[in-house]
Order: sequence, then structure tokens, then C-alpha cells
Amino acid sequence: MEIRSITLFADATVNPADFQPFLTAVRTAFAYPVQTTRLATPPFPDWWDGVVGSMVQFAQQWQEVGIDYASLGPVQLGHDDAGLDALPALLSATDMLFASVEVADWQIADRHGRLSLSRCRQTARLIRQVSTILENGFGNLYLTAVANCPPGSPFFPVAYHQGGPAHFAIAVQSADLARQAIQSATSLDEARHNLVTAIETAATSLTETAEKLSAQFPIPFSGIDFSLAPFPTDTQSLGGAMEALGLPYVGAAGSLFAAGFITEAIERAQFRRCGFSGLMLPVLEDEVLARRAAEGVLSLQDLLSYCAVCGVGLDTIPLPGEVSEEQLTAVLLDIAMLATRLNKPLTARLMPLPGLQAGDPVSFDFPYFAPSRVMAVAGAGTSGLLQPATQLSVNPVAIHGPDC
Repeated sequence: MEIRSITLFADATVNPADFQPFLTAVRTAFAYPVQTTRLATPPFPDWWDGVVGSMVQFAQQWQEVGIDYASLGPVQLGHDDAGLDALPALLSATDMLFASVEVADWQIADRHGRLSLSRCRQTARLIRQVSTILENGFGNLYLTAVANCPPGSPFFPVAYHQGGPAHFAIAVQSADLARQAIQSATSLDEARHNLVTAIETAATSLTETAEKLSAQFPIPFSGIDFSLAPFPTDTQSLGGAMEALGLPYVGAAGSLFAAGFITEAIERAQFRRCGFSGLMLPVLEDEVLARRAAEGVLSLQDLLSYCAVCGVGLDTIPLPGEVSEEQLTAVLLDIAMLATRLNKPLTARLMPLPGLQAGDPVSFDFPYFAPSRVMAVAGAGTSGLLQPATQLSVNPVAIHGPDC
């Protein structure tokens, strides 16, 4: 296991230099290697002056004190289109900025979801535009669609700050814990017990160190996102952990059970949690998932179905360069409906790759990505009643008793 990120949540108006001692200390304070230190701000349309140069300067100031990447937060449903229009330029200006676009949210007062068909379509158009920033389509690594995602998650690109005092959280790379827990077990009960124990043991160590850092600087520690993020090797594959339960391959019947089983084990573990703390299935970041996608046995629809029983959503999905706006809109609508009906946070980081078609091989010179093949989107996309720009109120799934 490693720490993917120590994420600092802070207002954009704070002085970066004030946090340099903390950012230096966290690099070596933990018993686990720390890969990156990151910053998450409140949603940028609320504080940015609209000048790309000022945002580049902002990023450089934080880079100088030890921040590797910064998340600018989402363009939310309540924001106008100016933030959307600015994103291609912002993401082109530097390779350390991440951002997101909200396509659905949860209305606490009315206890219903709010899903925006128009924002799904706008986001689809944006994804296509960002895919052309770089020749290999890598630009969409820095952008995701979010549905019903609250502030405080330390994983990127979804991370953002709700405003107020600074705090920090931990995102872990820990798919190997799940694989080891399952491979060493002789029953499902033992596998679940092993995984819960492994998570709680690691979380205890992380929390003890984080609380010492919090007292020293002082910056409040807000929790750990234990989403079992993978790394592209077989031993650190969450897809491999699912298959170790007894699946012939991820994508076969029984895969949804495996996804729900591992997610439920994470939920049983006792630790100071934040963010998703669920099942993370990023195709290009996971050796086994990437292989199954390349073999054609793991589809986009399979991954969508797993979203119903686990966390996070669709992540690093390689798509044809000519995938249409209508097809992307349809995928985003599926994510938005799942998030609002189930009242859960989900994301969609979709990566159209210029010049490539479904089935073409995919390979990036990037240590966090495994080779795979371009995945297809089923159908021609939205039409008819799904075309008009509108916003839809969605009630959550009702929980009925045994007499219904």
C-alpha cells in the first residue's frame, strides 16, 4: 500500500508559503510512501478573476511550496456557462490543474436529486473539445463529470473545498490489500474479515500520524478515502482482487456480486472516512481491468452496472476519438440517474482518443496507465425527448418493507 495523495483543502486567498512547512513534513512522516501532495480549492467560478495568466501564476505559487497538483473544483449546476467555456484554456495552460463539471446534485431541503440534461450535453461537448488539447487525448485525465459529489474527497479530479478553515485528507493506493486479503482466505467470511482487518490496521497507522501532524501545524485532519485505488501491476489490481474471489474474468456473470462484496467490506471497516471510500475501477490504471477491456469481455455497460453497488463511477475509460456528443451525453445521463436515484456520489472520466476507433490498441508513456484497447459506446446516443435542454427532479429509490 502507498499513499496516493495528501490533499490540502484551502481557500484560494490563503498564502501558500504558510503551508510549506506542513507540505514538507507530510512527505516523510508516514509509514507508507507518499506519492504526491495536492491542493483542492473551492469551485473556481466563485473566486477566479477570469484571466488565464493569473491562474497559471496561482498554480506556480503553490508548486513552489510543494504542491504537485491542484484541483480547481467543479463548475456547479448553479454556475453560468463562463466556467465551462474557460476550462479548455485552463487545462491547456499547465499540467498541474484539474477540474470537474457537475451534471447532477442532491437537494437536501427537498430530499430529491436534480439532474441536468443540458449540463450533460454541455459536458459531452467539453469532453470532446478537451480531447483535442493534446494529440494523444490525454487532456481528459484532468477533467471529470461529477454527480452528487460533496466537497472533501481527496481523490482527483473530484476534489474541492467547501470553504472556510483549511484541512487535509488522505487518498490511498491500496488495491493490493484487497487482493492479499482474498487470496489468503478459504471462505467469503474470512476474505471479508481479512480485508476489514487490513483496512483498519492501515487506517489506524495513517490516523495516528495524521493527528500528530494536525497538532503540530495545526491543520485539522478530516479523514481517509479508502477507495482501494489500483496501480497497473497484477499484484495491485482491484480487478485481480475481484477475480480472486472466483470469477473467470471481470465482466463475467458474478462480477457485480464481487464489486458489491468488496465495497460492503470497505463499509464495515471502522476508520475516519471521507470521500468515496468505495470500489475504484479505473480501466487504464488497473492491469487486469485494462486487459479484460482489451479482450472485449469487459464493457462500458458492465462498468455502469457495477456503479449501482459500489463507489466512484466510470474512470479513465478509453473511447473512440470520434465518439459523438450524443453518445457521451447518454453515458453521462446514465451516471447522473444512478447518482440521483441511489443518492450516491459518482463520476465519469471519459477519454476520447483522437484517431483511434473501438478495438484499437491504447498505450501511454505514463506510469499509472496500463496498455489496453479503445472501448465502444453502445448505441448512437440521445435523441427525441432526451435532446431538449432541461433539468429534471428525481426522487430517490424508496425503501419498502417486507409487506410491499
